[in-house]
Amino acid sequence: MILLRLILLGPPGAGKGTQAVNIVKKYNIPHISTGDMFRKNIKEGTDLGIKAKEYIDKGLLVPDDLTVAIVKDRLTENDCKEGFLLDGFPRTVNQADSLDEELKGLSYELDNVINIEVSKDDLTQRAVGRRICKDCGATYHIDFNPSRVEKICDVCSGELIQRKDDTVETVSKRIEVYLEQTEPLIDYYEKKGILINIDGKQDINKVFEDIVKSLGRE
Repeated sequence: MILLRLILLGPPGAGKGTQAVNIVKKYNIPHISTGDMFRKNIKEGTDLGIKAKEYIDKGLLVPDDLTVAIVKDRLTENDCKEGFLLDGFPRTVNQADSLDEELKGLSYELDNVINIEVSKDDLTQRAVGRRICKDCGATYHIDFNPSRVEKICDVCSGELIQRKDDTVETVSKRIEVYLEQTEPLIDYYEKKGILINIDGKQDINKVFEDIVKSLGRE
Protein backbone atom coordinates (compact mmCIF):
# COMPACT_ATOMS: atom_id res chain seq x y z
CA MET A 1 0.00 0.00 0.00
CA ILE A 2 1.27 3.49 -0.91
CA LEU A 3 1.04 5.90 2.00
CA LEU A 4 0.45 9.46 0.80
CA ARG A 5 -0.61 12.51 2.77
CA LEU A 6 -1.52 15.21 0.29
CA ILE A 7 -3.11 18.63 -0.03
CA LEU A 8 -4.80 19.75 -3.26
CA LEU A 9 -4.64 23.50 -3.98
CA GLY A 10 -6.03 25.60 -6.81
CA PRO A 11 -8.49 28.44 -7.36
CA PRO A 12 -12.25 27.86 -7.82
CA GLY A 13 -12.86 26.11 -11.13
CA ALA A 14 -9.31 24.75 -11.50
CA GLY A 15 -10.57 21.17 -11.69
CA LYS A 16 -9.69 20.05 -8.18
CA GLY A 17 -12.85 17.97 -7.84
CA THR A 18 -12.12 15.86 -10.91
CA GLN A 19 -8.46 15.35 -10.03
CA ALA A 20 -9.32 14.51 -6.41
CA VAL A 21 -11.48 11.60 -7.61
CA ASN A 22 -8.62 10.32 -9.77
CA ILE A 23 -6.05 10.64 -7.00
CA VAL A 24 -8.01 8.87 -4.26
CA LYS A 25 -8.95 6.06 -6.65
CA LYS A 26 -5.37 5.43 -7.79
CA TYR A 27 -3.77 5.62 -4.35
CA ASN A 28 -6.69 4.25 -2.31
CA ILE A 29 -6.71 7.10 0.21
CA PRO A 30 -9.72 8.95 1.67
CA HIS A 31 -10.84 12.20 0.07
CA ILE A 32 -11.32 14.84 2.76
CA SER A 33 -13.26 17.68 1.19
CA THR A 34 -14.45 20.49 3.41
CA GLY A 35 -16.86 21.46 0.66
CA ASP A 36 -18.53 18.04 0.80
CA MET A 37 -18.59 18.18 4.61
CA PHE A 38 -20.26 21.58 4.57
CA ARG A 39 -22.79 20.56 1.91
CA LYS A 40 -23.68 17.45 3.93
CA ASN A 41 -24.27 19.57 7.02
CA ILE A 42 -26.26 22.13 5.04
CA LYS A 43 -28.48 19.39 3.60
CA GLU A 44 -29.03 17.94 7.07
CA GLY A 45 -29.69 21.38 8.56
CA THR A 46 -27.10 21.10 11.34
CA ASP A 47 -25.89 24.14 13.27
CA LEU A 48 -22.59 24.01 11.41
CA GLY A 49 -24.40 23.75 8.09
CA ILE A 50 -26.60 26.76 8.80
CA LYS A 51 -23.59 28.87 9.77
CA ALA A 52 -21.51 27.69 6.83
CA LYS A 53 -24.33 28.36 4.32
CA GLU A 54 -24.39 32.05 5.22
CA TYR A 55 -20.81 32.38 4.02
CA ILE A 56 -20.90 29.96 1.08
CA ASP A 57 -23.95 31.62 -0.50
CA LYS A 58 -22.04 34.92 -0.53
CA GLY A 59 -18.94 33.36 -2.05
CA LEU A 60 -16.97 33.90 1.17
CA LEU A 61 -14.69 31.54 3.05
CA VAL A 62 -16.13 29.72 6.05
CA PRO A 63 -14.41 31.01 9.24
CA ASP A 64 -11.36 29.12 10.46
CA ASP A 65 -12.87 27.92 13.74
CA LEU A 66 -15.69 26.07 11.95
CA THR A 67 -13.40 24.63 9.28
CA VAL A 68 -10.54 23.52 11.53
CA ALA A 69 -12.90 21.75 13.93
CA ILE A 70 -14.46 19.56 11.25
CA VAL A 71 -11.12 18.70 9.63
CA LYS A 72 -9.53 17.82 12.96
CA ASP A 73 -12.26 15.31 13.76
CA ARG A 74 -11.99 13.76 10.31
CA LEU A 75 -8.22 13.26 10.51
CA THR A 76 -8.56 11.21 13.70
CA GLU A 77 -10.64 8.52 11.92
CA ASN A 78 -8.93 5.19 11.24
CA ASP A 79 -8.93 5.41 7.44
CA CYS A 80 -6.62 8.43 7.58
CA LYS A 81 -3.80 6.42 9.14
CA GLU A 82 -2.77 5.13 5.71
CA GLY A 83 -2.87 8.55 4.05
CA PHE A 84 -5.39 11.15 2.84
CA LEU A 85 -6.08 13.88 0.33
CA LEU A 86 -7.15 17.23 1.80
CA ASP A 87 -9.22 19.19 -0.73
CA GLY A 88 -10.44 22.70 0.08
CA PHE A 89 -8.35 22.95 3.24
CA PRO A 90 -6.25 24.76 4.24
CA ARG A 91 -7.33 27.96 2.51
CA THR A 92 -5.34 30.46 4.53
CA VAL A 93 -1.89 30.54 6.09
CA ASN A 94 -3.54 30.61 9.52
CA GLN A 95 -5.36 27.37 8.67
CA ALA A 96 -2.09 25.89 7.42
CA ASP A 97 -0.44 26.69 10.73
CA SER A 98 -3.34 25.06 12.58
CA LEU A 99 -3.11 22.00 10.33
CA ASP A 100 0.62 21.68 11.02
CA GLU A 101 -0.11 21.56 14.74
CA GLU A 102 -2.86 18.97 14.33
CA LEU A 103 -0.65 16.78 12.13
CA LYS A 104 2.19 16.93 14.64
CA GLY A 105 -0.20 15.76 17.34
CA LEU A 106 -1.12 12.78 15.17
CA SER A 107 2.53 12.09 14.23
CA TYR A 108 1.64 12.75 10.58
CA GLU A 109 3.78 14.55 8.00
CA LEU A 110 2.64 15.93 4.63
CA ASP A 111 4.24 14.39 1.55
CA ASN A 112 3.24 16.90 -1.11
CA VAL A 113 0.99 19.86 -1.86
CA ILE A 114 -0.41 19.77 -5.42
CA ASN A 115 -1.16 23.22 -6.85
CA ILE A 116 -3.28 23.29 -10.04
CA GLU A 117 -2.66 26.53 -11.94
CA VAL A 118 -5.31 28.14 -14.21
CA SER A 119 -5.76 31.76 -15.43
CA LYS A 120 -8.57 33.96 -14.09
CA ASP A 121 -10.42 34.12 -17.46
CA ASP A 122 -10.39 30.34 -17.79
CA LEU A 123 -11.56 29.98 -14.19
CA THR A 124 -14.71 32.01 -14.79
CA GLN A 125 -15.64 30.00 -17.88
CA ARG A 126 -15.04 26.73 -16.07
CA ALA A 127 -17.01 27.60 -12.94
CA VAL A 128 -20.10 28.87 -14.74
CA GLY A 129 -20.22 25.67 -16.81
CA ARG A 130 -19.74 23.35 -13.84
CA ARG A 131 -22.49 20.88 -12.94
CA ILE A 132 -22.78 18.83 -9.73
CA CYS A 133 -24.74 15.65 -9.06
CA LYS A 134 -27.23 16.52 -6.34
CA ASP A 135 -27.15 12.93 -5.05
CA CYS A 136 -23.49 11.78 -5.03
CA GLY A 137 -21.64 15.06 -5.58
CA ALA A 138 -19.80 13.98 -8.75
CA THR A 139 -18.47 16.97 -10.75
CA TYR A 140 -18.89 17.63 -14.48
CA HIS A 141 -18.54 20.50 -16.96
CA ILE A 142 -20.82 21.17 -19.91
CA ASP A 143 -17.81 21.84 -22.20
CA PHE A 144 -14.74 20.14 -20.74
CA ASN A 145 -16.12 17.10 -18.91
CA PRO A 146 -19.77 16.48 -19.85
CA SER A 147 -21.77 13.52 -18.62
CA ARG A 148 -22.64 10.82 -21.16
CA VAL A 149 -26.32 11.75 -20.93
CA GLU A 150 -27.17 15.45 -20.58
CA LYS A 151 -28.09 16.44 -16.99
CA ILE A 152 -27.70 12.83 -15.76
CA CYS A 153 -24.83 11.66 -13.54
CA ASP A 154 -22.64 8.87 -15.00
CA VAL A 155 -22.02 7.46 -11.52
CA CYS A 156 -25.45 7.22 -9.91
CA SER A 157 -27.92 8.55 -12.56
CA GLY A 158 -28.78 11.46 -10.27
CA GLU A 159 -29.78 14.87 -11.59
CA LEU A 160 -26.96 17.29 -12.48
CA ILE A 161 -27.49 20.82 -11.25
CA GLN A 162 -25.70 24.16 -11.32
CA ARG A 163 -24.75 25.32 -7.84
CA LYS A 164 -26.31 28.61 -6.81
CA ASP A 165 -22.85 30.03 -6.20
CA ASP A 166 -21.63 29.21 -9.75
CA THR A 167 -22.74 32.54 -11.24
CA VAL A 168 -20.36 35.05 -12.86
CA GLU A 169 -20.73 37.47 -9.95
CA THR A 170 -20.15 34.91 -7.21
CA VAL A 171 -17.34 33.20 -9.12
CA SER A 172 -15.56 36.54 -9.51
CA LYS A 173 -15.89 37.12 -5.79
CA ARG A 174 -14.54 33.66 -4.99
CA ILE A 175 -11.50 34.28 -7.20
CA GLU A 176 -10.83 37.60 -5.48
CA VAL A 177 -11.06 35.94 -2.07
CA TYR A 178 -8.75 33.14 -3.23
CA LEU A 179 -6.11 35.51 -4.56
CA GLU A 180 -6.18 37.55 -1.38
CA GLN A 181 -6.26 34.80 1.23
CA THR A 182 -5.33 31.47 -0.32
CA GLU A 183 -2.61 32.19 -2.86
CA PRO A 184 -0.06 32.94 -0.07
CA LEU A 185 -0.26 29.20 0.69
CA ILE A 186 1.73 28.62 -2.48
CA ASP A 187 4.70 30.47 -0.98
CA TYR A 188 4.08 28.82 2.39
CA TYR A 189 4.41 25.28 1.03
CA GLU A 190 7.06 26.15 -1.53
CA LYS A 191 9.33 27.22 1.32
CA LYS A 192 8.72 23.82 2.92
CA GLY A 193 9.92 22.16 -0.27
CA ILE A 194 6.79 20.04 -0.84
CA LEU A 195 4.90 22.12 -3.46
CA ILE A 196 4.14 20.64 -6.90
CA ASN A 197 2.83 23.05 -9.58
CA ILE A 198 0.61 21.50 -12.28
CA ASP A 199 -0.61 23.19 -15.49
CA GLY A 200 -4.40 22.97 -15.14
CA LYS A 201 -5.16 24.33 -18.63
CA GLN A 202 -4.37 20.96 -20.19
CA ASP A 203 -6.71 18.08 -20.95
CA ILE A 204 -8.07 16.48 -17.76
CA ASN A 205 -6.24 13.21 -18.39
CA LYS A 206 -2.95 15.01 -19.07
CA VAL A 207 -3.31 16.96 -15.82
CA PHE A 208 -3.67 13.68 -13.92
CA GLU A 209 -0.70 12.13 -15.73
CA ASP A 210 1.43 15.09 -14.65
CA ILE A 211 0.25 14.74 -11.05
CA VAL A 212 1.17 11.05 -10.94
CA LYS A 213 4.59 11.68 -12.49
CA SER A 214 5.30 14.54 -10.08
CA LEU A 215 4.38 12.40 -7.04
CA GLY A 216 6.75 9.67 -8.20
CA ARG A 217 4.50 6.95 -6.80
CA GLU A 218 3.34 5.20 -9.98
